[in-house]
Amino acid sequence: MAKHYNQIAGGNHERLAALSDGLFAIAMTLLILDLKVPEGTLSGDGELAGILLALFPRFVTFLMSFLTLGIFWVGQQTQLNQLVRADRDFTWINLAFLALVAVVPFSTALLASHIHLRSALLFYWLNILLLGVVILASWSYACRANLLGRKSTEGVYHAVRRRVLVAQAYYAFGAALCVFGTAWSIAFIVLVQLNYAFAPKFTAKWTA
Repeated sequence: MAKHYNQIAGGNHERLAALSDGLFAIAMTLLILDLKVPEGTLSGDGELAGILLALFPRFVTFLMSFLTLGIFWVGQQTQLNQLVRADRDFTWINLAFLALVAVVPFSTALLASHIHLRSALLFYWLNILLLGVVILASWSYACRANLLGRKSTEGVYHAVRRRVLVAQAYYAFGAALCVFGTAWSIAFIVLVQLNYAFAPKFTAKWTA
């Protein structure tokens, strides 16, 4: 019996995970390239200290984006680990997600270069927002298309969905703080990310 191409395309979620790992690794590596080692001969420790102090905003944005990518990598891998199969539509949703991952080094460099501009902060937040929207769309589609294994209960579905929505609410609040200054936004977002990265592990209900 003949099959339509769309019925057989993109069915291996392990290949998707491998592609994701590679792209995340590249994006996370590119973040550090925005930090340049001082060139030429320096007059002394004081000059080096001054240069490093001037680079501090870039260190902060590097940390923020490294945490961002780490959190979203864990989120995507959590979803992929629940799958028993994939399909073409699910694969393309995740490719859209990876395209947004690839934008993170650019949005980070933009913010680092114009850290006092609200528009640069909002562009960075928009990047995070779209990552959240697409990863949530990926999870919702996987559940509707019956791509998950039997171990993925309704509780798991709601736990993953809740985690994305709560995180995005925090990020949105952080972005809104730019009304008072971008430093407030960045500080709050970093604190949120540190909480998600280092808070106690999920409980049985997958809450952080």
